Amino acid sequence: MKTLQNQTLLYDEDCPLCQVYTKGFVKTGMLDENGRKPYCQLSEDEQNFVDIKRAANEIALVDNKTKTVTYGIDSLLKVIGFSFPRIEKIGSVKPVKYFLKKLYSFVSYNRKVIIPSQIKEANKLQCVPDFNYKYRFIFIAFALMITTFALFAFSNLIPNLPKSSVLRELILALGQIVFQSIFLLKLDKKTMINYAGNLMTVSLMGSLILLPIVLLNEVIILPKNLILGWFASTVLIMFMEHFRRIKILNLPFYLSYTWVIYRIIALLLILNL
Repeated sequence: MKTLQNQTLLYDEDCPLCQVYTKGFVKTGMLDENGRKPYCQLSEDEQNFVDIKRAANEIALVDNKTKTVTYGIDSLLKVIGFSFPRIEKIGSVKPVKYFLKKLYSFVSYNRKVIIPSQIKEANKLQCVPDFNYKYRFIFIAFALMITTFALFAFSNLIPNLPKSSVLRELILALGQIVFQSIFLLKLDKKTMINYAGNLMTVSLMGSLILLPIVLLNEVIILPKNLILGWFASTVLIMFMEHFRRIKILNLPFYLSYTWVIYRIIALLLILNL
């Protein structure tokens, strides 16, 4: 494995994904021992040539000799491409690179709703991406789509529930956002949309937990008690995760209880309509 020398990736220390892949670059020898550094530890000298705002949105790769910086997908292609030139060559093809840039932006601008973290007041530099409305709405739509189809598939496994439809599950998922937003009307639009992103991340997480049961049931017929028990456990996990996020976001604690109330109302409507 060829090692890219005298290069340092500036990563978001509060992003588990960023920590894993930058550490992986160092461990595999793609970068030297000084090949990664938390963004918040940027020196004053480095701040003179690193675009601080851009580096919070796109991971920066600093050339310690020339004092030059590459950002985002270009940084990753440079690191990986030094050891695997063919990957860099493929990644540099215009349509491929366009797709990779969009995918990178989708993840980067939404990383704080995918995995939220508390602001560390002790850090003068905070690696927080800009609030990008386009990518936030795309993320919410993506999570909404996955949640809709996962719930549609799982609902039909639960006994005594009326047969589900994709439209019903879509309305219920959208309704959750609208219902919760009612209790945030006094707050600014940015806070409401940020909460909606976190809300849909919790729903997406729950959908992914339910998915193995849906797939397993295609192979063998699972006991109804197992299906109900799995569903109840998933709801409990989602509630705990929602409650954790509310604390991190410094939002009213009652949002977790209105989250439960909505689901009870939705269940009653399903059973009686």
